[in-house]
Formats: sequence, structure tokens, C-alpha cells
Amino acid sequence: MSSFLRPLTAPVTYTRWLHLLLPGAAVSVWLFISTDTPWVPVVLAALVGLIPGMRLAEGIQAQLLLTPAERGNLEATISVAPSASWSERWRTALWLEVRLGCAALAGLATVWLLATTVDLVRSAVGSAPSDEWFAAGLGTHWWAAVLAPVPLIMLLAVVISCGELITAAARWLLGPTPMQRITALEERTEQLLERNRIARELHDSIGHALTVAVVQAGAARAAHDPQFTERALVAIEETGRDALDDLERVLRVLRESGTPPGQRPSLSEAGRLLDSARASGAEVDAEVSGALEQVPPSVSREGYRILQEALTNVLRHSGSVPVRVRITVADGRLELKVTNPLKDPLKDSSDNPGGGSGLRGIRERAALLGGTAKTGPYKEEWMVHASLPLYRIR
Repeated sequence: MSSFLRPLTAPVTYTRWLHLLLPGAAVSVWLFISTDTPWVPVVLAALVGLIPGMRLAEGIQAQLLLTPAERGNLEATISVAPSASWSERWRTALWLEVRLGCAALAGLATVWLLATTVDLVRSAVGSAPSDEWFAAGLGTHWWAAVLAPVPLIMLLAVVISCGELITAAARWLLGPTPMQRITALEERTEQLLERNRIARELHDSIGHALTVAVVQAGAARAAHDPQFTERALVAIEETGRDALDDLERVLRVLRESGTPPGQRPSLSEAGRLLDSARASGAEVDAEVSGALEQVPPSVSREGYRILQEALTNVLRHSGSVPVRVRITVADGRLELKVTNPLKDPLKDSSDNPGGGSGLRGIRERAALLGGTAKTGPYKEEWMVHASLPLYRIR
């Protein structure tokens, strides 16, 4: 019983009813002008359907009134785009003819069944029905009130049936073409890739800043040295400010899709990462060979994030230990290696191959650029080694 009554409470039932009645208004205007040429609206609908923009207008209206839940969805079953081929134009013309037919059926049912209900009510209250509708000649009878709801029930059944029919026709005739489906799938894929990239950006930047802040605060508390505490607070402030800058960059990408990716940090700004690690107590031995300015922007940005994650792992899992950083640009590749001694190889949480989203993110970044990344113990040290091609991005 509930499944039978559910369409009566659904707003889409009545928006579809409105969609069915709209063409009747235009046809009624024409019939008011000329009752001898009822075929003219049919011919005009076929001709208008060949206009490319008509498919866009009909798609917007159909999506809004027939499938409102799909509005703005990339996977909507009714496309919102002008006709791009003659096949789509003919389908739009056929859609307009189908819509006129369904409108005629729904319009006649609405007028006749509502008028019949009114006549039955008039008969029940002692007023003779009109001579134009189904209750003509019925006379006045009190029991006509019992029959009055019947036309309304029939009308609701017609409205629901015609609504389902016109929606199915819209999905068939106004639905996206295979090319439009592929385009929507590509857009969806790009959105997912962008979300994953932003998630990595936030993980690397904010994770690094929080790790530095925690290490600095712990060291300051243990040192009991006012001067060291002052230096730690300055380092925490600078690291926090850099993290806020990175966060603002990421949020700007979310707010403005047109923000150029070049505004993200690159390897030319690697000095602030090394200074941040040194301020946390780590002894960083850095060596850069080759021309960093010749590294393509995309490779330089990903190299920066790989270095940031590698240094964050050192501070998080090993603390203030000597760190060796080697950045080399030669033979068409960017080689980035970060090594540090393991405090306790048996307990170091980073010793789990593939464990942690940070190490997985390093390998994913390298793979997206067509390179490789190795992370793990090597000769009693923890090593992160990324090899990225400069001009062979997959």
C-alpha cells in the first residue's frame, strides 16, 4: 500500500505533471487563433527541433522538472547540451513530437476528469450537471458524492503513468551520446585526481609542520634552556607560517579552479625545508648538483613534496639525527636521495614496507611522473630514493 501511495507524496510527480501541461498552453494559444489548422503546432515542433539550441533548452527543462535529483550531476541521464550532429537534431525533433502527444493525453485527462468530479459534486448538492462532460444527464443524486473521488484517482493514475512515460522518452531521446558519456567520465576522473592531489598536498604540508612543531616543543621542554626554548618557539612560528602559506595555496585551488599550479612550492624553495629540519635539531648535510632551474615545473613541484615527506618521516620516526640529502640533476633525470640512521630498526614504525600514506604518496608521485621511488632500510639506514625523468611524463 505504501508503494502505491509513495508517488502521491513525491514532489517529482507534480513537476512532471507541470512538464506535461506546458506544451498544452502553447497549443491552446494557436487553437484560439485558428481552429482549422491543428496540425501547424506539430509541424512547427518538428522544424524547431532541428535547431541545435533547442536540445539544450529542452534538456534543461526536462532535467529540472522530470529528473530534478540529477540536476548538476555529471552522470545525469538527460544531457544539457546543444545538438552536435544531425542524429541529435532528429532525436530532438522526435522528442518534441512525443512530448506533444503526451501533453495532449495528459491535458485532456486533466480537463475531463476534473470537470467530471465537479459535475458529480454538483449532482450531490442538488445542482444539475452540465451537458458537456461524462456526468451529463445524471440528474441530482446524493450518492454522486461517493463517485466524486473516482475521477480524481483516475487522474492521478494518468498523471503518474504519463510522467513515467515522458521521463523514459526524455532519457532515450535527450540522453547523452557515447561521446558525452566519455567526456563526463573524463571530467569525473580529473576531479578524483585533483582531490587526491589536494589530499597529498595537505598531508605533506600540514603533516610536516605539525611534526616539526611537536619535535621542537618536546626538545624545548626537555632542554630546560631559555635560549633553546626561544629558538624553538621561533622555529615553530616560522614553520607554522609556512604551513599556513601552503594551506592557503591549496584552499585557493579549491576556491578558484583557474589558479595556476605554478604557485605551488618547487625545489627552488627546498632551502626552507632544510632550515626547518635543522631548526628541529637535525643535522642536515645537503648537497645540490646540477641546474635546478632546468627542472620542469611539474617535476620540481613533486620533487619538493617528496623531499618534504622524507624529512617529515625522519623527524617523526627518528628524531634529531644526522640527515644526508642529495639532489642531483643530470642525464635527463632528477635524483633525490634522503638517508638517516635508524635509532631502532626493530621498533621503527617506518620499517613497514608500503606502510603509511606518506611513503605510498612518495611512490605514487614518482609513478605519475614516469619515475621510481624506493623507501626502506638500507645498510642500517633509512633511505628514500626517488628518480624522476625530466621530460618523459606519463
